[in-house]
Amino acid sequence: MKALLRVEREHMKKIPEFSVGDTIKVHVQVVEGDKVRAQIFQGTVLARSGSGLRETFTVRKISGGVSVERIFPIHSPGVVKIERTRIGKVRRAKLTYMRSRKGKSARIAGRDVSLSGKTKGKKQAGTPVVAETPPETEEDRVQEAAAAE
Repeated sequence: MKALLRVEREHMKKIPEFSVGDTIKVHVQVVEGDKVRAQIFQGTVLARSGSGLRETFTVRKISGGVSVERIFPIHSPGVVKIERTRIGKVRRAKLTYMRSRKGKSARIAGRDVSLSGKTKGKKQAGTPVVAETPPETEEDRVQEAAAAE
């Protein structure tokens, strides 16, 4: 069993952290004739299942009034990139009840990722405040000025 895990670890990709309820953008590799391009599938994560190399996640979006669900293998070479755009606040592991919802009832409470790391003019907890002490004598001031040049 450990040998199987060692072989699988070589093929696993580094993926960003996301969970059920989050809104994500999945960049999928699409082949059209002889051209290869990335297509974005943006929606809400309904479920994650499996583990290791066989882990998958289900994404649901509404396109033209029709709901579309896709199941993506996380470590597939067809999945180029995964971006989390919104963090959803949910209390379930699988959001299958979202399939029957439409309009405003299909929204999930949460916050945007761009706002999660920023604070509005407030100091972040845990950051030390370092105050510079002014030079005490005239000789110290001259030495600091010479060092600054």
